[in-house]
Amino acid sequence: MGINFDLNDLQAFRAVVELGSFRKAADAVSISQPALSRRIDKLEDALGVRLFERTTRSVALTTVGRVFARSAEQLLDDLDIALLGIRDVSSSRLGHVTIACVPSVAYYFLPSVIASYHRRFPRIRVKLLDSSANEVLSAVISGEADFGVSFMGSQESEIEFKMLLEERFVAACRRDHPLARKKRVTWSELYEHEYVSVDKTSGNRLLLDQALSSVAPSVPSVCETRHVTTMLGLIEAGLGVAAVPSMAMPGLDHPILTSVPLVEPVVKRRVGIVRRRGRPLTPAAAEFHRTIIETRRANGASNDAVGNGAATATTATTTATATTTTTTTAKSKTRRKSAS
Repeated sequence: MGINFDLNDLQAFRAVVELGSFRKAADAVSISQPALSRRIDKLEDALGVRLFERTTRSVALTTVGRVFARSAEQLLDDLDIALLGIRDVSSSRLGHVTIACVPSVAYYFLPSVIASYHRRFPRIRVKLLDSSANEVLSAVISGEADFGVSFMGSQESEIEFKMLLEERFVAACRRDHPLARKKRVTWSELYEHEYVSVDKTSGNRLLLDQALSSVAPSVPSVCETRHVTTMLGLIEAGLGVAAVPSMAMPGLDHPILTSVPLVEPVVKRRVGIVRRRGRPLTPAAAEFHRTIIETRRANGASNDAVGNGAATATTATTTATATTTTTTTAKSKTRRKSAS
């Protein structure tokens, strides 16, 4: 089949796909709506298929259109890499980047990254997949996400894990709780109070069980959740205390919640960028990757306290790293769901 369409036609097609509207797409590529419609008609005639189902109120990709959209996006991204280079991605470029991350990262770290990225590239759409740690790995392996941010790596050779920071676990409690007056709390002291925990499907639970094999609570938790963010809501409601990663804590000015460093032992987790080895990032994803690194550097060098100013304890440190203990592949039939 001869090539009877050009780059402008593909860019018009991508604009309609990403914006879901012929009017918005025409504005984005700076042409009239009739001119954009002609480009889409030309592309459909060249391919011999209908790419969109159009009504007066909506536009949607056909089945063939969805397949072609993935190929067109890859083609345009490859062209960007070949012709422009990573550092020449301009704010006028249309595109998208998909990031998979655990909920605590999505809630407390990535918002400032996305805001900074959007200021530089206002017309590149960011899609955030806030999922469990194992689902983050699966999204990266399958290609659903450009890369991920998680506290779990993988033993799989196709995955690489680059650490961004190391954060400690802290005791989360209300400001009117007795533990809030302490400078540090041992794990044994924490378990003397009613507490909330993450369930056995959680990656944080796996990490803590490994690090605290010699510290067993005498009574079960009053409630179990899958996500740390849910657990903090329960603590705020007065249901007890909890061990959470310091990044999950709100700022020091929070009117209700506070945290105290946990010691004997100090337990840490590593948060980093998860990528599929050998897969180049698109220009949009590469710039987002760079923004994450820059934001992390700008936020300070301390690895012991992230997001809540937890003091450094002088006791021995136990660093529990899930990267050496959990293997996840996209083909695995049994997945341990890991919540942030």
